Formats: sequence, C-alpha cells, structure tokens
Amino acid sequence: MIKIGITGNIGSGKSVVCELLKIHGIPVYNADKEAKRLNDSSPAIREKLIRHFGKEIYVGNKLDKNKFAQIIFNDPEKLSLANSIIHPEVAKDFAAWVASKNNYPIVALEAAILFEGNFHHYVDKTITVYAPPELRIARASQRDNVPKEKIKEREKNQISDEEKLKMADFVIYNDEKHALIPQVSNLLKQLGPIKE
Repeated sequence: MIKIGITGNIGSGKSVVCELLKIHGIPVYNADKEAKRLNDSSPAIREKLIRHFGKEIYVGNKLDKNKFAQIIFNDPEKLSLANSIIHPEVAKDFAAWVASKNNYPIVALEAAILFEGNFHHYVDKTITVYAPPELRIARASQRDNVPKEKIKEREKNQISDEEKLKMADFVIYNDEKHALIPQVSNLLKQLGPIKE
C-alpha cells in the first residue's frame, strides 16, 4: 500500500484534488475534519485541553471552536501546546484508519498542515496543490464569505507555498492554466498500478 499526503495552503484546491482521487477509488482521510471529530469525542484530548485551557472551552460535549481559536491562534506557545495534544491522537486515528483499508493499493491523507504537523512522516509520498496566493486568497474569501485579510491572518501559522513546493514529492497546479484531471491521472500512473 502506498500512502500519499496531500497539502496546500488555504484556497489551493486540495479538497478538489481529493475528490478526484476518490473518483479513482482512493480512500481519503481528511485530517482537519477528523481532528474536529476527535476534539469532541476523544477523552484523551478533552482531558488535556481542559487541563491546559479550562473547562469553559467545552460546551456540552463539544469543543467551542470559536473560543478555542481565540485562545490559540494569537499565541504561538498555546497553539504549539494544543497541537502537541491533538496531533498524536489524529496520527493514531489515521494509523487505525489505514489498517482498515489494507485491501487498497493507495490511500490518501488530506492535511492543511501536513508538514507543519509532521504528518508527512506517516506517508510515503507528499503532494502539494499549488495556486498563486492572490487566486487562493480570493477563492477562500469567496468560499468562506470572509474578508481577504482574515484569510491572510489564518495562514500565518502555515509554512509558505514556496517551502511546501520544495518539500513535496509531487506538485499539482490548480492555477486555472493547468487542467486538474490529467495531472491527477498522471500522478497516479507515476505511483503505480491501481485497480479500477
């Protein structure tokens, strides 16, 4: 089994690429979505987050995302601490998910912070989905219905496009000049035979 990691900064189109992978029959683990689920359901995460950030960050059985974001995103130390609590649990969950997919030749991990969160250590090949910053920010601003400044603010905790391009084994360009479908098909050919 080949494990591939897909990343890209906000608005790059990594989710679109992951949808194309699914069409090819490749299961995709969405780290951001699963982290949100684990923040609510994992007793280990809950206990540590409450210990470090206070019980008011949970409302009922759910993590109050807005309150939590206000605490961690303006303080690099708190963000680092939160990541050190959440990321190992996501990694464990991903490993269990991979084990359940052992009849697939290729599985994929979609993670905005593939490199920042050291998730690239859990995959065999990494793919960065790239779009020029102005295009990415315009897309994300429109999609999330938030000002462009807010998008720029969100990505200050991510490494730059340039760094991601250097670190990736493969690059898929989602810049409105290169067609996505042939790039994904090409990539899959390079990775090896896939059962259709």
